[in-house]
Amino acid sequence: MNTYHRSIVSQEPGQPQGETKLGYIFDIQRFSINDGPGIRTTVFFKGCPLRCIWCDNPESQEQLPQLLYFESLCTKCYRCVEVCPSGATKISPDGSIEIDHGLCQACGLCVKACLSEVRVISGKTMTVDEVVEVVRKDELFYRNSGGGVTASGGEPTYQPDFLKQLFRQCQSYGIHTTLDTCGYVKWEVMAEILDYVDLVYYDLKHMDTVRHGELTGVGNELILDNARRISQGGKSIVMRIPLIPGCNDSEEKIKAMAEFVTRIKVVRVDIVPFHQLGSKKYERLGMIYRLGEAKPYQEDEIQTFKDTLESYGLEVSIA
Repeated sequence: MNTYHRSIVSQEPGQPQGETKLGYIFDIQRFSINDGPGIRTTVFFKGCPLRCIWCDNPESQEQLPQLLYFESLCTKCYRCVEVCPSGATKISPDGSIEIDHGLCQACGLCVKACLSEVRVISGKTMTVDEVVEVVRKDELFYRNSGGGVTASGGEPTYQPDFLKQLFRQCQSYGIHTTLDTCGYVKWEVMAEILDYVDLVYYDLKHMDTVRHGELTGVGNELILDNARRISQGGKSIVMRIPLIPGCNDSEEKIKAMAEFVTRIKVVRVDIVPFHQLGSKKYERLGMIYRLGEAKPYQEDEIQTFKDTLESYGLEVSIA
């Protein structure tokens, strides 16, 4: 049994951090082909101001490191209980392991003690130089494929100064930069980041701000305004629309999003169909997953969504 009490990060748009040498990163994926043109290295930033109910990387929401526990693989050796300094790991009356994630300090002692390797710490601090060192390992592949580095998350703009330093350094080596963003960041912060961005992947989730708030925890006014401003500045944008059952997939809602996109200049629209691939992570983090009963779309349903968007003269692909 897992319990989750830790308070979430403040849901405020990205703020300047001042000069920083450390960033919170939860993964770096090399040889990625779905996060921008060519072969890429995707750097996953930890921390996000949104709480999308369909988020497939819930470990990216909190900025600090977190413990993931694979309960079904646990052999109940109880070594984790013995070494836990905060009392977050306990033995339940039925003999199972109970974790209070609100008390967990993500110190990693239980991970080292676990004989079955059923515990993982997600997230760590890295310097810009450390991230760039990983990114530069595949420079040859970037040149041959037109690839580069993508900052994803979480929300990269939530760590704006680290992001700027990272992209500035990558561009100094001739590496193409792509920003994958939810757009919820103050414009003055976004504008400075864009100086080091070659391509923007921009999320469009819902056109109604009240419903957007119910689904993500924040309204959409800032997000829509930033999309307009980025377009007006001439930056290349790929608009990404996550299609979520019962949330934004009605014909009316898709048409509303299409109408908005036609009013700004985009390279294309990417449909990102709902899936359940990240659902188990919620249990491992002691979190509640609200879309457990939702079903992935059939191919013909996805094609219908694509046809609707294309009827507005948009170039559309399925991610």
